[in-house]
Amino acid sequence: MGVAIATCAGEGVDTEDQALLDRALADLGIASELVAWDAPGVAWDRYDLVVVRSTWDYTERLGEFLAWAEQVPRLANPASVLAWNTNKRYLADLAAAGVPTVPTAFLAAGDELVVPDAAHLVVKPSVGAGSMGAEKFAAADLLAAQAHLYRLVADGSVAMVQPYLGRVEAEAETGIVLIDGTPSHAIAKGAMLVVSELDRSGLFRAEAIEPRVPSDAELAVAKAAMEAAGQILGLDGPLLYARVDLLPTDEGPVVIELELTEPSLFLATAPDAADRLAGAIARAIA
Repeated sequence: MGVAIATCAGEGVDTEDQALLDRALADLGIASELVAWDAPGVAWDRYDLVVVRSTWDYTERLGEFLAWAEQVPRLANPASVLAWNTNKRYLADLAAAGVPTVPTAFLAAGDELVVPDAAHLVVKPSVGAGSMGAEKFAAADLLAAQAHLYRLVADGSVAMVQPYLGRVEAEAETGIVLIDGTPSHAIAKGAMLVVSELDRSGLFRAEAIEPRVPSDAELAVAKAAMEAAGQILGLDGPLLYARVDLLPTDEGPVVIELELTEPSLFLATAPDAADRLAGAIARAIA
C-alpha cells in the first residue's frame, strides 16, 4: 500500500509532524511519500490514498488547486469538502445551521465597510490561510479599515469583516483536532493579530502553540460544527481529519475557522496522535 502526502513545493512541510506520520504509517506497513500537488506528470491513481496535508500555497491559485483535487481519484479530504472549505463563506452556512460562530459580514468591490458593534474590528480575505492579509483596526480608525478592505477586493476578491474578540489575548484560541470524526487532541494558539505580518515564515504568520485540554463547551461546539458540515456537504461518514478553531466570548466558545483542507494537526503535541492518524489512513485505504 502507498500513500501520497500532498504538499507544496519549497517551504510547505512541517518536518516534525511529517516524520511522526511517516514512522506511524511505516509501522502499519504503509509506504508514504511527499508529493507537491502541482508536480508535473504525477500519476495520482497509482496511490491507495492521497492525503492533503501542507498545500499551503493554494490561496493564490485556488481554481487550479480545486481542479487538481477534482481529478485525484482517492483524495482525503474529498474535493467537494475542499471546494466548500477553502472560502470562508462557509461560516455563514455554519451560522445558518445554528453553530455559534464569529459574526461575519462578507463584502465585495463597491460595498461599504460594515462596522461591527465592538471596540475593534478585523478585516481579512475570505480566501486565505495562516492569518495572512488579516488586520485589526480600532473602531474609530474606519478610514484605515476601509482602505484595507479596498486593497483586498481590488482584484475582485471578497473580504470579510468581524468583531475582534479581545479575550483571545488573555485566554488564547483553542484548536480541537479530530481524526476520523473523533476528538484526538487540542492546542492553544496565541492571538495571531498581535503578530506582525512581517513576523512569518513564508506562507503564514508565526504561531505560539502549546497543548490544551478543551472544555466541555468547546467540545460541544466542535461537535456541532462537524455535524453541521456533514449535513451541508451530504457526507456519509466522518472526515479523515479536521480542526475546529474556537475563540472565547462571554457567551461561550464560537467558531473562528473550520479547517478541513490543509490544517496543521500539531501531531507532536499529543502522545499517539500520529498513530491515530495513521490508523485512520489505514482504515480509509481498507
